[in-house]
Amino acid sequence: MGLTAQIQAVRGMNDVLPADIGLWQRLEAVARELLEAYGYAEIRVPIVEHTELFRRAIGEHTDVVEKEMYTFVDQGGESLTLRPEATAGIVRAVIGNGMLRGQRHKLWCAGPAFRHEKPQKGRFRQFHQIDVEAVGFAGPDLDAELIALTARLWRRLGISRVRLLLNSLGTAESRRAYRARLVDYFRAHEPRLDADSRRRLDANPLRILDSKNPEMRELVAEAPLLTEHLDGDSRAHFEGLCAALDSIGVDYEVNPRLVRGLDYYSRTVFEWVSDALGSQDAVCAGGRYDGLIAQLGGEATAAMGFALGMERTVELLREASRQPDAPGAAGLRPPHVYVIVNGERAAAAGLRVIESLRDALPQLRFELSLGGGNFKAQFRRADRSGAQLALVMGEEELGRGAAALKPLRQEAGQSECLLVELPERILAALAAERGARHAEGGRGESIGG
Repeated sequence: MGLTAQIQAVRGMNDVLPADIGLWQRLEAVARELLEAYGYAEIRVPIVEHTELFRRAIGEHTDVVEKEMYTFVDQGGESLTLRPEATAGIVRAVIGNGMLRGQRHKLWCAGPAFRHEKPQKGRFRQFHQIDVEAVGFAGPDLDAELIALTARLWRRLGISRVRLLLNSLGTAESRRAYRARLVDYFRAHEPRLDADSRRRLDANPLRILDSKNPEMRELVAEAPLLTEHLDGDSRAHFEGLCAALDSIGVDYEVNPRLVRGLDYYSRTVFEWVSDALGSQDAVCAGGRYDGLIAQLGGEATAAMGFALGMERTVELLREASRQPDAPGAAGLRPPHVYVIVNGERAAAAGLRVIESLRDALPQLRFELSLGGGNFKAQFRRADRSGAQLALVMGEEELGRGAAALKPLRQEAGQSECLLVELPERILAALAAERGARHAEGGRGESIGG
């Protein structure tokens, strides 16, 4: 009989294993707490949208729409797409649910997005983002607060190997004038353009500035600068943003070649990049999209947002956790109490007892030794679990309506107590163990922490 062929994960769509989940949970917890502190409310939008939404929002001639979207026709004949980013879906939800009408919103969501790209370090076909959007705020003070929020997130996470790049794309009108100059420039040097840049020349010439081809570097460096063609209002807006960032001590570099890859951006664009991620150096990026809501059928409304790449941020967290003074990642926390059973009667009673303890002490974490095994094997499991206390249930103890408690992290003997007294005795034993650790200079976990 031959072996059954093993089914592999889809290329570019990776599993997050228990050994790594602590870093993800830490990022999610810190981000959620910080976003709530800044007044952002969570929103959840579908991962599947009408394809037309992304064509209209992102742009027909962007790489995302032309080459990277996962698009299919469903049984009803509709063209649907797995979302390649979240902003368009959130804007669609804001318009479709009547959330405009002079109102302002601070919103965020987290979840997967999908792009058919070449998988490499920091770039996957299913990736996860924390997406933050502010709708109805026109001034540079919102731009500054959003960037300040991201700077504070890095500090809270202990990530230092990031730097902020900043630019302004101006209004659609000033960008059209600049686009004409850019086309003239690249047309004059067309023999030096690579195939990708020739394709973009008429459809999306600003994207040539973002070329990763080293042979294009000199030509791009000599191209006209967008910042030299800004309209007055956009220049004043950008100067106001820079002044605000200076006043709160957020360092930045103005990069006139920063254009971002989606057509809906206007005025402020920014990227946080890191030298710890190889070629995929952007960790968090965003900008203003003041025209997008009207473009998708809503009232003309100013808006700005950013997306944070969770996989890339987790890599930075992993790198930061290797530093000597790192606080360490919060992984799956060990149980407070590990329950050891011996004998059929004890095994049958173990689940009942542990569930009653979970009712009585919901702030504690309990783990029941499953799958049998002798006392020695079960104590080894208890020790490996990291639990502070073992609750031992044997046939003889149960016959007396009792169980035994044994500290696992201190040199102390086993003591017996009645089952009805277990909640109080467990709390007392954990408090004693915590006190002993404190006396030795350690840091004991608070009950329920």
